[in-house]
Amino acid sequence: MAGGVAGAGSAAAAQGVAVDTARSTGIAPGVVYQDIGLTASHGQVNGHLITVDLRNPHVGVDLLHGASATDREPVSELADAQGAVAGVNGDFFNISETHSGVQPTGSSDGPAIAAGHQLKAAVPDGQRFGPALPPGTSTKDVIGVGADRRGRLDSLVLRGAVLTGNGTLPLSGLNQYAVPENGVGAYTPDWGSVSRARAVCGTDTVRGAPCSTDTYEVTVRAGRVVAASGTPGSGAIAPGSVVLVGREAGADALRALAPGTHVRISHHLAAQGRTPLTFAVGGFPVLRDGSPLAGLDTVTAATRTAAGVGAHGRLLYLLALDGTAETSAGLTIGELASVMRGFGADDAVNLDGGGSTTLVTRDPGASRVTVRNHPGGGAERPVPNGIGVFSRP
Repeated sequence: MAGGVAGAGSAAAAQGVAVDTARSTGIAPGVVYQDIGLTASHGQVNGHLITVDLRNPHVGVDLLHGASATDREPVSELADAQGAVAGVNGDFFNISETHSGVQPTGSSDGPAIAAGHQLKAAVPDGQRFGPALPPGTSTKDVIGVGADRRGRLDSLVLRGAVLTGNGTLPLSGLNQYAVPENGVGAYTPDWGSVSRARAVCGTDTVRGAPCSTDTYEVTVRAGRVVAASGTPGSGAIAPGSVVLVGREAGADALRALAPGTHVRISHHLAAQGRTPLTFAVGGFPVLRDGSPLAGLDTVTAATRTAAGVGAHGRLLYLLALDGTAETSAGLTIGELASVMRGFGADDAVNLDGGGSTTLVTRDPGASRVTVRNHPGGGAERPVPNGIGVFSRP
């Protein structure tokens, strides 16, 4: 696997980025860590690469995450808690708020699947955090690994409904910090105890638009409506319960569900690929079928995190850069795509960067992971999720 990087340097250089140095260390069977020096348009960049051979039966990949979709912890703590031998930070997330009296939820933009369990769906494109999406991409895009142990890019679309005796209501949200206009979102215990007030703020196209005042919430337990409120609530959701939050037309539909009404709720994240994803995390594509996407930013350099797959989904590449835009040259999105292609990826996504960028590995025999890059600000930023690499006996 180390040869995949050495041979790829010329491919990266053809796009204006040269791989100057690459020092390799074996972390576990099928897992290699490399400290890499790069020369890009804005200067010298230091990167950290994990290459994972998914053909190795001792290797596994899954979502690093806390107790809920709104829990945030440093990547090193997430990795240690789950026993990962390596990992990087994941999706962009609701890190700040402009709405008066509304606190950021800490929940990620895109879908998330952990150990086959579908945790959450994607917010509307206009509600996301992070740089502008390339044309043809959306918050529904993910990188993941299927039950066939092959990595791939995919798109996860929520298919859900609220079935009542009076008809069927479409479900447009699952454990996400923003419900689409006129929609109904479902919140399960996976959401955590954070307030659901943020769910009705902004619009599908403008994240900072005012919060809706036309809202309604009902709690469903054992197939019946057991509580209702005119505003979204907070607090932990009891096991076996689902809270439905509606805005505008969605709120009107929920008002028709009187206490005691029989309700059945269904939801599923539908993938395009035939093989179900056992792990998935949100990220916007920058490389597809060996070619950078059209419209990628080739001007703004920043600290980046990326994930990619190659060798027909059998190799997974996880990349994190050092520093911040103030202290390190960084890469543009266009350069990031070229670098990932040079390493051997055919498909790749850009993950959350800047102060969130973190890559960790655990040396053989060590009890804890070590942070390999130099996170912006000098310390790890708590994040909602990441990509974990696991070594199985």
